[in-house]
Amino acid sequence: MAQRRQLGFVEAFASQRLGRNDRLDRIASQVKWYRFEKLLKRLTSDGPGRPPFDPLVMFKALLLAQLYNLSDAGLEEALNDRVSFRRFLGLALEADAPDHTTLCRFRNRLVDAGLMDMLFTEFCRQLEQTGMILKRGTMIDATLVEAAAARPRSSPPGTPRASAR
Repeated sequence: MAQRRQLGFVEAFASQRLGRNDRLDRIASQVKWYRFEKLLKRLTSDGPGRPPFDPLVMFKALLLAQLYNLSDAGLEEALNDRVSFRRFLGLALEADAPDHTTLCRFRNRLVDAGLMDMLFTEFCRQLEQTGMILKRGTMIDATLVEAAAARPRSSPPGTPRASAR
């Protein structure tokens, strides 16, 4: 079972009021996270490089993306902005949060290991036992990109439009 880290002074003070999200607090307290840790132990190491984020933290991040319909880039931004999201993941205020590339790679590792559906099925099962229901959609990474083309000019009201041939 994961150890709970000690809160810093600012976090202990802020936790009384900041970062409160009743829905996330309820999920965090009622889900049996140790079951996910057991499943996540099946993941193999990423290899050399900086130490990876805890797999449970990464899975919780993917849950947030699902619950709030966020792309990987949107989730990265939210993790750096929302205290309630950091609380749900167990990230200290000063700790680095996973970036969008790390989130995408972790999702791909879950899919490759055949764990994605098992993890989300277990999560939904546990929520249903507590009386909560997660309306699950498809997890996608959609990023809006500005087109290089010029925007069409709008004509003043009452001006006839040229017909296209």
